[in-house]
Amino acid sequence: MVKSIIAIFVAAALLAGLGVAEWVTVHSEFEAFKEELLTLYNKAEEEEANGEDAKAVQASWEHKKENLHIWIPHSDVMRIDDYMSETVRLIAEKNYALALPKLEILIHLTDCLPETYSPAIENIF
Repeated sequence: MVKSIIAIFVAAALLAGLGVAEWVTVHSEFEAFKEELLTLYNKAEEEEANGEDAKAVQASWEHKKENLHIWIPHSDVMRIDDYMSETVRLIAEKNYALALPKLEILIHLTDCLPETYSPAIENIF
């Protein structure tokens, strides 16, 4: 009986620890990506961004998503991939009027997605 109770507490502690580790990893990766997007947004707003700037942010995302695939579903990663690809093309074509809304969506996603993986009551039940 005592061994079972100890095993239950150990399993619960492991699950809680993994939940916190997931949240910290996802939150930190998205926070760094958000900063890069904000920089690109500001440059695009001033019409100073070029295709290389956008490709640099996309390359950074490609690197970050290698770690995020472990923690978040493929559909969330693909949504950001799609918007990022469109943004790169629009900025390369200097179509800032259409690129800015895509960047706003990406920035919004960097705020919303990490919260869906936080260890909060609404995400557990």
